[in-house]
Amino acid sequence: MLHNEPMDQPLESSLASRIAETPVAAPDGRGAERLTSLVAEAEANTPALAAVFRDPKVEALLRGTFEGSLYLATLATLDRERLDRVLTRSPEDHFATITRNLVRAMSEVQDMAAAKKVLRQYKSEVALLTALADLGGVWPVMTVTRVLSESADAAVAAAVGFLFRKASEQGVWQPLDGTAPEQGSGYFVLAMGKLGAFELNYSSDIDLIVFFDREKSRLAGSGDLNSFFVRLTRDLVLLLEERTADGYVFRTDLRLRPDAGATQVALSTAAAHGYYETVGQNWERAAMIKARPIAGDIDAGNAFLDELSPFIWRKYLDFAAISDIHAMKRQIHAYRDIGGITVPGQNLKLGRGGIREIEFFVQTQQLIAGGRQPDLRVRATLDALASLEQRGWVKPACRAELDEAYRYLRRLEHRVQMVADEQTHELPANPSTLEAFARFSGYPTAKELAIELTEKLETVEKHYAGLFEDAPALTAETSNMVFSGAEDDPQTAEELKRLGYSQPAQVLAIVRGWHHGRTPSVRSPRARERLTEVQPLLISALADTVDPDAAIASFDRFLSELPGGVQFFSLLKAQPGLIRLFADIMGSAPRLAHILSKRRRLLDAVLDPHVLGSRLDEDAIDDLLIKSFAAARATSAGGPMQEVLDTARIIGSEQKFLIGVRTLTGSISAAGAGLAYAIVAERLIAGLLREVCRQMQEEHGRVPGGSAVVIAMGKLGGREMTSASDVDLILVYDFDRGAEQSDGPRPLAPQHYYTRLTQRLINAISARTAEGALYEVDMRLRPSGQKGPVATQLSSFASYQATEAWTWEHMALTRARVIAGSPDLSARVEAEIRKVLTTRRDRAQIAADIRDMRERIEAEKATRDIWDLKQVRGGLVDLEFIAQHLQLIFAADHPRILDQTTLVTLDAAASEGLISAEDHRRLSAAGQLLHDLTQILRLTLEGPFHSASAPKGLKSLLVRAGEAASFEDLEHKLKQSLADVREAFERLIV
Repeated sequence: MLHNEPMDQPLESSLASRIAETPVAAPDGRGAERLTSLVAEAEANTPALAAVFRDPKVEALLRGTFEGSLYLATLATLDRERLDRVLTRSPEDHFATITRNLVRAMSEVQDMAAAKKVLRQYKSEVALLTALADLGGVWPVMTVTRVLSESADAAVAAAVGFLFRKASEQGVWQPLDGTAPEQGSGYFVLAMGKLGAFELNYSSDIDLIVFFDREKSRLAGSGDLNSFFVRLTRDLVLLLEERTADGYVFRTDLRLRPDAGATQVALSTAAAHGYYETVGQNWERAAMIKARPIAGDIDAGNAFLDELSPFIWRKYLDFAAISDIHAMKRQIHAYRDIGGITVPGQNLKLGRGGIREIEFFVQTQQLIAGGRQPDLRVRATLDALASLEQRGWVKPACRAELDEAYRYLRRLEHRVQMVADEQTHELPANPSTLEAFARFSGYPTAKELAIELTEKLETVEKHYAGLFEDAPALTAETSNMVFSGAEDDPQTAEELKRLGYSQPAQVLAIVRGWHHGRTPSVRSPRARERLTEVQPLLISALADTVDPDAAIASFDRFLSELPGGVQFFSLLKAQPGLIRLFADIMGSAPRLAHILSKRRRLLDAVLDPHVLGSRLDEDAIDDLLIKSFAAARATSAGGPMQEVLDTARIIGSEQKFLIGVRTLTGSISAAGAGLAYAIVAERLIAGLLREVCRQMQEEHGRVPGGSAVVIAMGKLGGREMTSASDVDLILVYDFDRGAEQSDGPRPLAPQHYYTRLTQRLINAISARTAEGALYEVDMRLRPSGQKGPVATQLSSFASYQATEAWTWEHMALTRARVIAGSPDLSARVEAEIRKVLTTRRDRAQIAADIRDMRERIEAEKATRDIWDLKQVRGGLVDLEFIAQHLQLIFAADHPRILDQTTLVTLDAAASEGLISAEDHRRLSAAGQLLHDLTQILRLTLEGPFHSASAPKGLKSLLVRAGEAASFEDLEHKLKQSLADVREAFERLIV
């Protein structure tokens, strides 16, 4: 059976004479057959060796070894002289001898092929030596791990020395010392993990990180130092890892280096320091506890680790570090599918009660206390455990039990790996294979193995479970996920898939990128600390969207556009409910996400507790504008108007964004959104008109009896705006008869005065400042269109509309609405508009003009795409033309039909008996659907909608807005609505 021998034993002359235990083997099994064959060959060739084989202890050791491991049987029988050396010499002396021979041979070989052969022969002899010393109970388990680690040190150092020698011989490198060209080179190899702690297991790969100091370069010529060291490192890996006829030396893993997915295999120390100081992860701190320079410029390696000490050993532990430690803990066994302790198939390293739990138990407390207590800064697990006991962090009984369990599990782990020289930690699951393994491990049956192993695992699990038993859970399901480390955690990937992410590897890469600080928003340690706190809920909320993969990708883009993340993550921490809102934005409205990332002030606006439920208050917006503009004028350094324009854009962007958020969350309808957007636009335009008028009066005075108003046309006039609408405006003015100029210091003629006022107003609305643009302004609907003056006197406006305007201009006038300016002039303008619209018209001529206009539009913008909701036949253009046709031909007798909003016009037409109830039902339903879908599309997209490639989240929003059962049902409903409108257009406009 396995026993835990003391670390120190009296040394005797040979391994054979010190055998204390052996595997259990049947007298007539495979091991006996292989041993009989070996003895027969020895008797025929080396009788002295045959005598050694007949020693009962040696015979038992070899028989059990050969039966349990084909790999070791092959290794022993391929070279009897090697087996002779291993058995008949002091194992300590023999290891020292073959290591010296390795160093000498590597200093003499001339090419890569020869170097590979020397290294592999050395590894094979070490493998046989340590296996027999371990299985025979000659060396305690920690001596075995020490020898394995020292052999890896020697192999790596010899390989690095060989590569530098060859570079020197080729004139590429100019060494300080020709006998040791790697010394003083600034290039060093850090051993990490078990190798760094002298705890290498029997068939382990070796974790390495390679750095170089540019200031110590001895590179000859004009070559690139980085490229030189990258090539050298790749050759190093080739020397160690490539499988040849002689086997391999060590599998190497370089993924513990900083940001392994984005950096070369050799990294400069300057880059490394920059990384660790800014974006170094807590798992990397834990890994660096065991770091040790083993090859190349050892002095440079030690200096590097000394400089890195403040990163590894912090004097305090913040929330993020504690959270990451929890994540490290959960990585091992917190997932439901791992299950409890069960010997068949048990993972000795990662399973419950396994080796990793002991290592974590120790490393966690080292990280917590090592910053203040330097004596805890030791690499080896058992040494650190002893130090923790001395410091009072661990009770003596706990330390003793974990120490015993660790040695036991490491010895059993070695036997698992000796079977086939595989990097595995799992016991056989097959009953007969498990029985064979139990005998190889020194037990008569698997039952005895199970009893002792279970006891050790349960002991470890008990201590491990108590490590953070009082710590609160982070949150939800995702608190068990692990995004740290150099490679994907399999359980996290499975959990992400269960949550709904179809590409968990991409999610892991995205989140790992956040923690590596690859964008400005997560570059500061404080930002990453805040991210760690909200990350579990964030991952869960994004998973709860219709398209989780698109949502997290959108959120990643959002973060990449933020200049800093501390405020944002702090906001989410303080207001967890916002996480759900942001998930909806990222999953369904990439346009809103882009706006949000560019205009950080909107984050503050979102915090308003009234955002999602309150009605838009026109008086409140007016009051806000008046006070904000007054403050802008008072504090402006670059001219009062410039500050006013920026303020208008800030307020406008906030209000429009909040309307979008309300629409997205369903707290207001699409029709309500159209009205809300229009209210914001008209209040902003009214406020800017006041400011422009004030500026004109300061510079040019007043025109006697003069005043101006702004008429809204199109979507703004009809209160049907979207988040992307421009504004169609006309400015009308009037003044006292006989007034020749304004009364200010720089007088202007009235026409010139109001032309300049209009130009300034257009600029105030549409100019792009540091805060962006407010609205694009379209003034083509003014009298005479683009050929006419930008401002029109009331008498000219009235005359033009009565005598010169075309039918399409009167159609546009049906949506005219005064939104700003003098109340007296507003009333007069509205009276003129009403007078024009209630004029009796020739029905046939109006119908002909409208049909002609529709044909012209179709000739230019024809489409069969049902999602071009405006231009497709039966779309918004046709619907609006129907309403405008009804107004122009019936308003003379039915003035109630005059309303700027299309659906209200249709309601009035039905109540006046101008259209049938069925027409009203169909047209209203179609209009509601078209407006609702338009609002969603303008809110979420910056380009056209393509149903085949649209994200699921957007389709879901459209389905909700259209009150459909599915997207297919929505498209059917839309097609039917378009058909209804088109049929009505053809029938009613006659």
